[in-house]
Amino acid sequence: MDLSIMIPELLSALPLTLAITFTAMVAGFVLALITTALRVRRIPVISQLADLYVSYARSVPVVLQLFVAFYGLPVLVGVFGIEDFVSPTIAAMLGLSLYHGGYLSEVMRPAYLAVERGQHDAADSLGYTLRRKLLRVVAPQALHIALPGYGNAIIYLIHNVALVMYIGAADVMATAHLVMERDYNQYQFETYLVLAVLYSVLCLVAWAIVRFFERRSGKYASNDKTVSAPLMASV
Repeated sequence: MDLSIMIPELLSALPLTLAITFTAMVAGFVLALITTALRVRRIPVISQLADLYVSYARSVPVVLQLFVAFYGLPVLVGVFGIEDFVSPTIAAMLGLSLYHGGYLSEVMRPAYLAVERGQHDAADSLGYTLRRKLLRVVAPQALHIALPGYGNAIIYLIHNVALVMYIGAADVMATAHLVMERDYNQYQFETYLVLAVLYSVLCLVAWAIVRFFERRSGKYASNDKTVSAPLMASV
């Protein structure tokens, strides 16, 4: 098998794979922020709905969530008279965004709750507004706590992007299967080995970026000796 031909063919599908990953990463992060805020505030009914969403995202296999998005979204938009709106790529982005948002919420919520109550009280005593307290005091400490779990969530997301081939999205995995079928499945081991290297590189890059931010956020780590240290760092 000529790798000089196969590898460029696989790499031609990499932009779509990265686009799906990045879209799900950003949209999922926003969903996780909103969901976490609703769950922490404990608003009647709304918080329970947020808990239900997180339970769905964590309990239902990702491939089934993709099927729900692919087959359910056309029914939803069809109510408003919209047709031919949903493509496999859009369904993949939607399904993975919902999955990533629910999973990431379970990373953010414990991180927020882990910030010592004294930090909140100290910020309130200094007259900080809620926005300033969250951005300057709570968020830096919660970020340091959440980053390891966030890194795992990103790696899981990269793994699960490979499932979008089941709803027809032409990602790297789908392209690899087309290449193998064209060659009458003679070079399955070689093709999957190249895919393994490719996904490993993507995960290593994501891990390196998260590790960089972990080291940068280390100065905000709370400790038992000085509760006000992160607060003073924000002044």
